[in-house]
Amino acid sequence: MFTGRMRPAHAILRGCAPDQASGARPSFHRAMPISITAKKADIVLTLAFALLTGLLLLLPTGFEERLPQGTLAVKARVLSVDDANVRQYGVVLEGDQRVEARILEGPRQGETVWADNPFLGKLELDKQFKPGDEALVALTLSGGKVASAVAQDHYRLGVQGWLMGLFALFLAVYAGWSGVKALLSFVFAALAIWKVMVPLFLRGADPVPVTLGVLAVLMASVLFLVGGPNRKSLAAYLGSLLGVGATCLMALYFSEAFRLHGSVKAYAETLFYSGYPHLNLTRIFLATVFLGSSGAVMDLAMDVAASMDEVAAHNPDAGFWKLLTSGLRVGRVVVGTMTTTLLLAYSGGSMALLMVFMAQGVPMANVFNMNHVAAEVLNTLVGSFGLVLVAPFTALSGAWLLSRR
Repeated sequence: MFTGRMRPAHAILRGCAPDQASGARPSFHRAMPISITAKKADIVLTLAFALLTGLLLLLPTGFEERLPQGTLAVKARVLSVDDANVRQYGVVLEGDQRVEARILEGPRQGETVWADNPFLGKLELDKQFKPGDEALVALTLSGGKVASAVAQDHYRLGVQGWLMGLFALFLAVYAGWSGVKALLSFVFAALAIWKVMVPLFLRGADPVPVTLGVLAVLMASVLFLVGGPNRKSLAAYLGSLLGVGATCLMALYFSEAFRLHGSVKAYAETLFYSGYPHLNLTRIFLATVFLGSSGAVMDLAMDVAASMDEVAAHNPDAGFWKLLTSGLRVGRVVVGTMTTTLLLAYSGGSMALLMVFMAQGVPMANVFNMNHVAAEVLNTLVGSFGLVLVAPFTALSGAWLLSRR
């Protein structure tokens, strides 16, 4: 006959906690509060960054007043065109195209205007309209009437909005809550660059510390939103910070040896003619070096940290050295493909330039000594150094954090 002491029902529901003398640790009723706490922290962090994103959206840049008074940009549909003053020389157009367009939005909706479309003789800047096209038309108002109009470019905001919405929907459906957080970090990063970094650059702030500060916040938003507020994300964040810092130091050191000026980037010289001759284009260029590689740095850091977290979860007795070894092994595998990623990205952006050199038979020695090519070499090599260094940095951070139970 059974004579053992029966435990009450609430003890069974709480996970059958053993007697104090057994020394065993209860599992279920202690694991639940930890899971709930982590979920609450994740929600609070997401709401905090959502609030920051909303504040950035409303934050004025201070340059809105630079737009001339009485100027309005609207969507319009092209009804007819007048090419009487257009001349063609090979593939280049010169002259002025007259465009008749009906305004589709804003306070002047329904009105028909004639807009100018001047040709500058540059294929990358010129555009030619035909009836039925949608255009972005800049109106100059005077005395409540349209004094003049310029057809600035084809209207692309509609298709861009549809594509962005489709991407957001696909990401949310595929990744669920993690996809929503990834979208939030994407929007936050875009607003931080446009609303904080660019205005500070234009005001003459040193681009290098500004970019480092903005990146520190951006990497926190991306890594902690996507990975959650835990030690894994903290390890990836510390590794990313150290990797970006190393990339910054190398860019500053080797820029002098490369003898590069920031005007090698497109539209950089235009800033001088736009009323900003005080800007240091070289410092801006150096800031873009480690800004451009920061995304790959975060990606590699999270790969290493996530793999180490899995090792620690499946082997709780793994100590510092075992976790460090695992992280270094994963880093050695991942870093090879990531450095090639930078090479392909920068090569793709300069493909037309490379084709020009090839078509003209320019020797390789001459190619690599040219400013534009040397700038991309600096981008690729310095960014690759940062990727190589971020793996051991993340492995060290992860081993120290994940081995401390």
